[in-house]
Amino acid sequence: MAHDAFMSTQKPGSRFTQGVHHVGLTVDSLDAAVSFFTETLGFERVGGRPEYPSVFVSDGAVMLTLWQAQAPSVAFDRKHCVGLHHVALRVADHDALAAVHDRLRACEGVSVEFAPEALGQGPAQHMMCMVPGGVRVEFFSPGA
Repeated sequence: MAHDAFMSTQKPGSRFTQGVHHVGLTVDSLDAAVSFFTETLGFERVGGRPEYPSVFVSDGAVMLTLWQAQAPSVAFDRKHCVGLHHVALRVADHDALAAVHDRLRACEGVSVEFAPEALGQGPAQHMMCMVPGGVRVEFFSPGA
């Protein structure tokens, strides 16, 4: 979710859509990705389709569909690849962002790209990391 400076001021009734229902992410290890989202971030496993294979997880605000990749993965390069660059998850405040950062630094398989920092001129802050399963995740705090 973009920070408030980029949010639309258009009247809700004039849009065809009403937000994001879910985001589908192809991962290089379904088990590692499910474990990360459920055990590290506290998401709930809400479904899945073994024949794909896929697992659906949710934090109560957004649902992620995690799909197992069938072929070896290639590292994403935003300048040369088409597709999802990252998923941004909102946290309550800067204290929650700091707590997420501390937890992720200690989490096996997570590579923190950058620690919490101001987004633009603030007061919003964000951090970025690569999580198990090969997904790039941003954590966003709106600030004051």
